[in-house]
Amino acid sequence: MSAAWIRYCQYLITDDDLGFSLDVSRVRFEQSDLAPLLPRMQQALAAMKALEEGAIANPDENRMVGHYWLRAPELAPTPEITAEIRDTQAAIAKFAEDIHENRITSADEEFQFLIVCGIGGSALGPQFVAQGLGSPFDAMMPFFIDNTDPDGIDQILGELDGQLGKTLVVVVSKSGGTPETRNGMLEVQKAYRDAGVDFAKHAVAITQVGSKLDKVAKSEGWLTTFPMWDWVGGRTSVLSAVGLLPAALQGLYTGDLLDGAAAMDRLTRESDPMKNPAALLALMWYHIGNGRGTKDMVILPYKDRLCLFSRYLQQLVMESLGKELDRDGKTVHQGIAVYGNKGSTDQHAYVQQLRDGIPNFFATFIQVLKDRDLDTDDQGELSEFDFEVEPGITAGDYLQGFLLGTREALYDSGRDSITISVYEVDGRSIGALIALYERAVGLYAELVNINAYHQPGVEAGKKAAASVLDLQSRLVAHLKQVDEPQTAEQVAAAIGLPDRTEWVYKLLQHLAANIGRGVDHVDGDTPETATFREVIHEE
Repeated sequence: MSAAWIRYCQYLITDDDLGFSLDVSRVRFEQSDLAPLLPRMQQALAAMKALEEGAIANPDENRMVGHYWLRAPELAPTPEITAEIRDTQAAIAKFAEDIHENRITSADEEFQFLIVCGIGGSALGPQFVAQGLGSPFDAMMPFFIDNTDPDGIDQILGELDGQLGKTLVVVVSKSGGTPETRNGMLEVQKAYRDAGVDFAKHAVAITQVGSKLDKVAKSEGWLTTFPMWDWVGGRTSVLSAVGLLPAALQGLYTGDLLDGAAAMDRLTRESDPMKNPAALLALMWYHIGNGRGTKDMVILPYKDRLCLFSRYLQQLVMESLGKELDRDGKTVHQGIAVYGNKGSTDQHAYVQQLRDGIPNFFATFIQVLKDRDLDTDDQGELSEFDFEVEPGITAGDYLQGFLLGTREALYDSGRDSITISVYEVDGRSIGALIALYERAVGLYAELVNINAYHQPGVEAGKKAAASVLDLQSRLVAHLKQVDEPQTAEQVAAAIGLPDRTEWVYKLLQHLAANIGRGVDHVDGDTPETATFREVIHEE
């Protein structure tokens, strides 16, 4: 027997019920490399157990982390939380059924389309599920407004031109104050007003009880609201109402997502790290990146339905692990960069560099064994076999060949890789993948002593954005008070912010490029010579 085969069998973790396996045999490690980490992993598993039992994860916010309870409500630390989860899941199923059965309609029109307004975890997870499990025969066609880009919003609304009366809008924001989501909602509301359609009779909110959005939805008479809880973070919210409601409205069976995640949770509570896929995955990340994230994580799913998985994991991994300080206040600059698209597309893009360029990464191949669903006759027998593009070879065989060939080529070139296999892309496998990475991220964070469940860098960015918009208002007000065009330097000096001249120039440049914003670019081809003034409207 070959050494590669022996190693493959030695380190493979499989679960027949889930149709899942994890193969780390193509990572260059010895058991002795992991030995010093195993006691720390035991501590990490104990910390994970404490979280599931209701331990406080964010002391500064006095907040628990309970996304694990979403797929096992009976494990929640209080009967009240258990009841809230079950009641919400039942309400989601009932609302989706009422929409599909036309018990809830818009002016006697059935709902056929869905707009989800959210950002980050309020959009990435639902988008991943929608693409992974959707079909042309779904009950509703989903669209996602996940940015504050006016042109992107116009593109979505343009696709729904004339159909807003048949379109349900789900607005997702825990606080109701997230600027991108609020802006998307306001843009959509305007489109409904312009079309003469009552927005409130087409709108649903997913938010915390008592939030700004909750108050708006109730005061305006929206169709209904569903809760978000402070113990569920945005990037781990896909199995809450955030992801379950859009999926149910689309016509997907959400029970499979929850079942798959619960099954993976059970599998990853195993006390032996070498038999626990989340623990083993975290150990591999630590070993490959020297506990510092020195190598990027490249996600290569060999299935079109999973092409958004890398984007979903970017937020889950990078927002959770990208931290300046550890829990003791020590500067550590932790994190693992994530990127990827899909195989075999990537073999015609950046795999060349992966094979021959800088060895600053490790690859994770996602293999799906089942190629496609084939038609069956009335007796359930296959009515035809898979189409062959060559004698004895299907398109799916090529895909498998490219996966194995690329994996081998990377290994021969000294590049480490991990392979995760699922039998097919369905609700259970997607739920299992979500749970696997949620738990691996939590365990890795324990190994490197950081808090995976807060995001101070995101909050800093929001505060910086607010200061920029405040500055913009000051610029417009200043130009209204002067008669002659001024350079960015003159404007910055006049408002007492000479150290913000670059911001001043960029803001004025942006305002001048958009008609109706009250600013004209008058003269000058360089930042130093460009001048701006208030728009003069002639009668």
